[in-house]
Formats: sequence, structure tokens, C-alpha cells
Amino acid sequence: MSDAAGRPPWWARGLLFENCTCQVICPGHIHFSQLCTHERCKGYWALRIDAGAFGEIDLAGVKALVVFDSPRHMIDGGWTERVLVDAGATEAQRQAILRILTGGAGGPWELLARFVSTRLEARVAPIVIEDAPETKRATIRGLLDAVVTNITGRDRSRPVRFENIFNQIHASSQVLATGTTHYDDGVIVVSTDRTHGLHSEFEWNVV
Repeated sequence: MSDAAGRPPWWARGLLFENCTCQVICPGHIHFSQLCTHERCKGYWALRIDAGAFGEIDLAGVKALVVFDSPRHMIDGGWTERVLVDAGATEAQRQAILRILTGGAGGPWELLARFVSTRLEARVAPIVIEDAPETKRATIRGLLDAVVTNITGRDRSRPVRFENIFNQIHASSQVLATGTTHYDDGVIVVSTDRTHGLHSEFEWNVV
């Protein structure tokens, strides 16, 4: 049953990883009131939905990328953002994930949408996501090459983690990593080399 705003219930769980221009660890990841490393914080969130539904629409298998360019003090707003959806998604899935990631469906992305002042036109592109124990990679031929690699801890059999950290979109347990990204869509350019990165198994539920 839809809510008063006509939004259907939805849920999703899967893989979420990120990289930005901040040094490890991004202050804005801890809280948007912290000052990021540089005058602009540029980066992305990449996601793969393993199971989920938006009303009657099955979201399993949907992949997407949210690319952003924000001021150093992220809580001030003024972000520029673009959403890219995998070309393998159906039209119904594309519309659903765009509604979610631009904040129109409620939940965690609605809160993040408050900081976006310039929303660039969404794009559809073939997104490839590779998920290995030590690395996560997202590629779009001619547009994106991004990888996050786990930080090595004292016990090399286990990843280094944030535990019990509050974050709107990530799980409370997050694996720390470094990331290297090359992305240029003509408006947002992200170029990093072993800067802030992490990944988690997210779960969102809006009823």
C-alpha cells in the first residue's frame, strides 16, 4: 500500500562501495559537519542490489552509480550529483531506482537529497561490478574505472572495519579500503589514487 505521498513500500539489500578525493578516512563520512580534506569533495557510491522490491517491481540485479561533487563542508549543501543506471535494468527498474536514489521514495536517499542543489540528467550505461573478497570494482567503458581495495590489518585473515558507526546508507559495519578512480562525464571529474574508500552490505527498508 502506498503512503500519503503515493510512494509504494520498498526494500533492498546488496553491496555498496565508495571512493572520494579525501585522504583516508573521509571526515565527511563520519559526519557531514566535518571538513573534508580538500575544498571540493568528489566521489561516488556504487551499488548492486542482490534482493529487493519497489512495490511490485523486482529490484534484484539492478546496478547503479551516484557521482557527486560537494563543498568541503558537506552539510552546507550545494552538491552536484548524477545518477547512472545499468543498461541491463528494465525500464520499470530504472524508474524505480532513480526514484529511490534521487530521494523521491523516502528512506536514506531522501535525507541525502536535501544537500543536492544541482541534479544532472541521469544516464543509462552498461555498468560492470566485480566483487572479490579484497577488492570491489566498477567500470563503464570510456567513462569510469574505479576500484576499492581493503586496507591490510594486523590479522591479515580479517578486514579492517568500522563497527557501530552511524551512516544513512551504509551498514553499521563497514570494511575500510583505499580507492582509485578515473571518471569524467564532462561536468563531474573524479581522479583519485589510493584515497578514502570502503564497502558494506547495505539493507534499506521503507514501509
